[in-house]
Amino acid sequence: MAFYEHVVIARQDISPQQAEALNDSLKAVIEEHGGAVAKIEYWGLRNLTYRIKKNRKGHYSLLALDAPSPAVKEMERQLSLNEDVLRFLTVRVEELDLELSPILSRRDREGGRGEREGRGDREGRGDRPDRSFDDLLV
Repeated sequence: MAFYEHVVIARQDISPQQAEALNDSLKAVIEEHGGAVAKIEYWGLRNLTYRIKKNRKGHYSLLALDAPSPAVKEMERQLSLNEDVLRFLTVRVEELDLELSPILSRRDREGGRGEREGRGDREGRGDRPDRSFDDLLV
């Protein structure tokens, strides 16, 4: 069997639970055809670089697969019939990377989407001198 990385983008209108149910159905198809899913990562609702079928956002998921070629072809066939799927891409790789993907590891390092410390009041910025509006007019 070969190793694959598969990314799927689902419509923004579906819920995160429906996106994860889509991942579970993909896993079932792969396992039904003699393959295995080593990792499933749900990246969440993310902005698209450009509009796809009038959508500005999409639910992204990454799957690491160890599956025969017919299983991947059947999964892709079913995805092409699913109206909730905007795009998908399957790439054959030499080995599976089971660590956390850079997308999720960056999110974990930042601690979510909260404000960064020390940015609210702008005090203590030693890299720039304090300037007033009058200094800018000169």
